[in-house]
Amino acid sequence: MLGVYNYTVIMTYIAMLIACAGMNLIIKGNYKAALLCLMIAGILDMFDGKVASTKKNRTADEKSFGIQIDSMCDLICYGVLPALFVYTIDGGHRLAICICAIYQLCALIRLSYFNVDEANRQNETKDERHEYRGLPVTSAALILPLVYLLCLFLNRNLSFWALAVLAAMGISFITPFRIIKPSWGGKIILIIIGLTELVFLIITK
Repeated sequence: MLGVYNYTVIMTYIAMLIACAGMNLIIKGNYKAALLCLMIAGILDMFDGKVASTKKNRTADEKSFGIQIDSMCDLICYGVLPALFVYTIDGGHRLAICICAIYQLCALIRLSYFNVDEANRQNETKDERHEYRGLPVTSAALILPLVYLLCLFLNRNLSFWALAVLAAMGISFITPFRIIKPSWGGKIILIIIGLTELVFLIITK
């Protein structure tokens, strides 16, 4: 069979399947469960690179496949899923169509750029990446649930704020400011924030 099927890419495959489940939940109107799927996919993405790096005898093709499949999965998880969520919440008005389409385009451009940049970087050095340029698309897994919860608790218009935040994220994806890659301490903080959001999503009605 075409492709790679060892443990280095299993988490990526699972994340994509969870995102597909999330999109199905959106269509059915179960928005909270869909956001939970988005966040679970984000957790898997946080560790899939570390898992892949434990395999010491990966071929050049396997490494390249890992880069490509990770970005393709990210486009579905953090490009299509958030856009569908916001589009459905808004009710499918013309402005929502435009913003969601541009958001997905920005995610596509960023991920394609990252693939080229990462391939060049790995050809030049074996060191780990220490910074990103632009907002990583995976940030949607924390930002969108946060917007949902804040609008819920503060009784704000979710449609308006979700569209505004989606537009801001899309622009941030392709804006070349520098972000330091989180260390283990930073990842622990992000996990704590994510778990807090998960708890509130579960307990709120």
